[in-house]
Amino acid sequence: MSTKPRMIFVNLPVQDLPATKEFFAKLGFGFDARFSDEHAAAMTVSDQASVMLLTRERFADFTKKPIADARETTEAIFAVSAESREEVDQLADAALAAGGAPANDPQDYGFMYGRSFQDLDGHLWEVMWMSQEAIEGGPADMADAA
Repeated sequence: MSTKPRMIFVNLPVQDLPATKEFFAKLGFGFDARFSDEHAAAMTVSDQASVMLLTRERFADFTKKPIADARETTEAIFAVSAESREEVDQLADAALAAGGAPANDPQDYGFMYGRSFQDLDGHLWEVMWMSQEAIEGGPADMADAA
């Protein structure tokens, strides 16, 4: 297997593409116009990660299975890193102010802090910060800190 970092492309069905783009723009995410049209918007998370926001009709072109209603079921939880505890709060607060809904209570383990929200379609998102020391120390240091 390759040791080169892989890119990830997450595909999400959305009910109202313009409203969803506006929601994520308010959280500070940008979009790649080369891969966006009236049925899809390529949201840039990082150089290695993108989220394709697809109308439900366009999303259906890629699967034979029924499309989950994220307001009723959890198909996945999407986690995004933050550089500080303050940035976790800023992003989560921006999501709530933009029309998102709270998902779970904040998680504060000292070395790690996170908050979660639901986007306009009910998809679950987490914003997480972890101290550099905990990252460098690995799981043993994290267990000791908890």
